[in-house]
Amino acid sequence: MNLNLSDHVILVTGGSKGIGEAITRTIAAEGAVPVIATRSKTATEQLLKEIRDSGQKAYAYLGDLEEVSFCKTVIENTVKELGRIDGIVNNAGVNDGVGLENDPTAFRKSLSRNLYHYFDLVHYALPYLKESKGAIVNISSKVAVTGQGQTSGYAAAKGAQLALTREWAVSLLPFSIRVNAILPAEVMTPLYRKWLDSTFDNPEAKEEEIKSRIPLEKRMTTAQEIAAATAFLLSDQSSHTTGQYWYIDGGYVHLDRSLK
Repeated sequence: MNLNLSDHVILVTGGSKGIGEAITRTIAAEGAVPVIATRSKTATEQLLKEIRDSGQKAYAYLGDLEEVSFCKTVIENTVKELGRIDGIVNNAGVNDGVGLENDPTAFRKSLSRNLYHYFDLVHYALPYLKESKGAIVNISSKVAVTGQGQTSGYAAAKGAQLALTREWAVSLLPFSIRVNAILPAEVMTPLYRKWLDSTFDNPEAKEEEIKSRIPLEKRMTTAQEIAAATAFLLSDQSSHTTGQYWYIDGGYVHLDRSLK
């Protein structure tokens, strides 16, 4: 299927690691021009080199997405350099384990880390998205609807991302800007691997326990499967899809996990 993404300028936050990296690689392979916004210098430089060596274009801006000024600069520099913005993938964030027992300052910091830049980037990009009739994909999490325990900040941020998805979908109808969200559940990324290895005495056994609860094929979702869905939602092949929550999770949220 041709997604017709050639030369589309698409901003991907946290686009050089984990799910974000997979999204960047996928849209670049489809001919789009990814623009990565992140603080991860080494990983970003390596990814840019690989994409450019393959003959595709890719750009990046390094900085702190918690700073409103950086979000504004990313948009301004992208338009100055490339002349347009066709899509935004809000992806950057971390399950930081800020729970009820943490103080309110930590909770507010978690929201800053995981939520505010979703709004900030779209706010500054809005005039250009109106011109291109662009698309927005918010990467949320199953935690927004299931809870997890001991992660109030992350859960609140992810729930707010879903609310913003519906709110923006309504607000942007007159401009034919589509807004959708993807909710991953258990996806093996370097960060997930680090969590397993640093948290459990037997991380391999814990990984097998988690996989046993995933209804479809008893395996984790791959970052590439999230990326493929994201690319589709960015493309005109999903031209009448907006305000939707996509659960790319092997049935984890909605199917009975006692299934054998």
